[in-house]
Amino acid sequence: MGKKTETIPWGEIEIRYAKLFKNDKGNVAKPLRMALGALIIQTEYQFSDEEVVLQIQEGPYLQYFCGLPGYTDEKPFDSSTMVYFRKRLTSEILGEINELIIAKAEKKPKLTDKDDVKPADDEDARNEGTLTVDASCAPQNIRYPQDTSLLNEARENLEAMIDEMHDPKECQKPRTYRKKARKDYLNIAKSKRKSLKKIRKAIGKQLRYIRRDLGIVDKFLKREKILSEKKLRKLGTIRAVYEQQLKMFENRSHRIENRIVSLSQPWIRPIVRGKAKAKCEFGSKVDISVTDGFVRLEHSSFEAYNESENLEKIIERYRDRTGHYPERVLADKIYRTRNNLKYCKEKGIRLSGKPLGRPKRDPEFDKKQERRDEIDRVEVERKFSHAKGSFGLGLIRTKLQKTSETAISLAILLLNISYIQRLFLFLFKSCIILLIPRVIFKKVAFIQ
Repeated sequence: MGKKTETIPWGEIEIRYAKLFKNDKGNVAKPLRMALGALIIQTEYQFSDEEVVLQIQEGPYLQYFCGLPGYTDEKPFDSSTMVYFRKRLTSEILGEINELIIAKAEKKPKLTDKDDVKPADDEDARNEGTLTVDASCAPQNIRYPQDTSLLNEARENLEAMIDEMHDPKECQKPRTYRKKARKDYLNIAKSKRKSLKKIRKAIGKQLRYIRRDLGIVDKFLKREKILSEKKLRKLGTIRAVYEQQLKMFENRSHRIENRIVSLSQPWIRPIVRGKAKAKCEFGSKVDISVTDGFVRLEHSSFEAYNESENLEKIIERYRDRTGHYPERVLADKIYRTRNNLKYCKEKGIRLSGKPLGRPKRDPEFDKKQERRDEIDRVEVERKFSHAKGSFGLGLIRTKLQKTSETAISLAILLLNISYIQRLFLFLFKSCIILLIPRVIFKKVAFIQ
C-alpha cells in the first residue's frame, strides 16, 4: 500500500476536487482521499460495501492509504456512505484523476485549463508514438432476460401497486387473477422443452394479465390515489416494456429499438458482440486506448454503437495531449472503414490491417509488418483481460447508472496504478541485477 500511495498525487487531487465534499448542512463530508481510497480498495479486492468498512477498520495499512493520521479501531464511516462516494466521484472526475496519475508517472507537469498542450502548427510535423484502440462490453449483474420472466416480474409489480392503492373501506378489490397468472407462468418456466408455440402462448397470456392490471392502476390513479416517486418511475418502465413486448408479439419479431431487458435497471441494452462465449451481452460498451502502457477510457455507453465512429475523436485527443499525431494506430478490422482510412491517410497515420477489397496478385503489403502489428495490438487485449479478471470489469455489480459508470472508470484507474507498480518493481529488480556483479567483484578483489 505504501508504493501504491506514492503513485497517486493526493495533494493535487485534494486541492482540485475538495469542493465536491463541502456541504453547509448535516455532517462534515469525508475527505476525498478517504472516498477515493475506499473505492480503490473495493475495486482491487472486490469487497462489498460492508466488508470494505470492516477491512479498513482492521487494517492499519488500509487506514494509512485512506489518509487517516493514526491507527484507530473505530469504523471510519458507515457502509451506506460508499454509495455517496460512487455518486460524487463521477466517471468524468475519475478520468481527470487518471490523467493526473499518468502525468505524475511520466514526470510531466500537471495540465491546467489555462496551460494545455498546443498542437504543432507545422503541417510537416513528424508523427510519433503508437496508439492502440479497442472496444469491449462490461456486463451488468442482471438475470438473463427472457420475455416470459420479464412480463411475470412486471405483472407482480403491478399487483403490488394495486394492493397498496386499494382501500377495503371504499370498494371491493378488483380481480387480478394473480393465482391463475402465476400458474400459467410456472407452466412455461418449469417446462423442460419449450416450443415456440408454447412460449408465444405464454407471452400472450402474460400480456393480457398486464393489460388488465394497467387498467386497474389507471383507475386508481384517476381517483387521486398516491404512489411513491420510485414506483411511478417503475410504472413508466412497465408501460414501456408492455408496449415493446406487445409490438413484438403482434409482428412476430424478436427485435426492437431500445429494448428494455431489466425492470430495475431499464437503461441496460443488449450488446451484440459475436463472441464464442456469449454472442450477446447486457451492459455498457467500453472504448479504451493504450499509449506507452497507460490506459484511457475514451467512451462508454449503455446504448449499442459502432466503435469505428469514435476513432477520429480518439486520435484528436491524442494530438491534444501530445502535440502531434501518432505514427501508427493499432486497431481491429472493424475500425478499417473508408472514412477512417481516408482520415488516417490525410494525417500521415498508418492504420494497421489489410487493405480493403480483394487481395492483389502482387501485394505491396508487408506481412512482417502485419505480424508485428498483431503482436503489439495484443497489449490492449491483455488490459481488458486484466480489468475483467482483477478489477470487476467482467461483471458490474452496482445498481445505478451513475455508479456503474464510476465502477468502469475505477477499473481503468486501477489498471494504470498496477502498471506503474510493475514498472517500479521491474526497475528495482534491474538495479539489483546490475549491482550484484559489482559487489561480487569487489569482494573477490578484497580477498585476493
